[in-house]
Amino acid sequence: MPQTNPFHSMVPRKLTDSELARAIRLDMESELDAINLYAAHIDATDNEEAKAILHHIMDEEREHAALFWQLIARLDPAQAEHVKVMSRKYQLIVSGASHEAVEAVGEGEEGTASTEPGLAKRLTVGSLRR
Repeated sequence: MPQTNPFHSMVPRKLTDSELARAIRLDMESELDAINLYAAHIDATDNEEAKAILHHIMDEEREHAALFWQLIARLDPAQAEHVKVMSRKYQLIVSGASHEAVEAVGEGEEGTASTEPGLAKRLTVGSLRR
């Protein structure tokens, strides 16, 4: 049975946090793919025993994905800052805030300004609208 060589992508040095974050994103992608695969298997059967096992395994993959997300946030502070800003935008969007209020988040609005230099000054699709 072929197996993935665990050393195929090893570099002759330790990874930086940025490089490790990139690798963990690929790991997270695998977890999300597995969640979708198991959900499809659950939908494709009436076997309750199989569904119970698949649900259990799928929940484990969800936990892994969540843990990877937390690790990425620690390894990549810029990503963590985007999560904070987007969390605020999400809350505004679902509460019915105006487009202008949503787009103002992270652009110097009190309590949501970015700590990453230049993050708030970058062009976005919203900033190009007139």
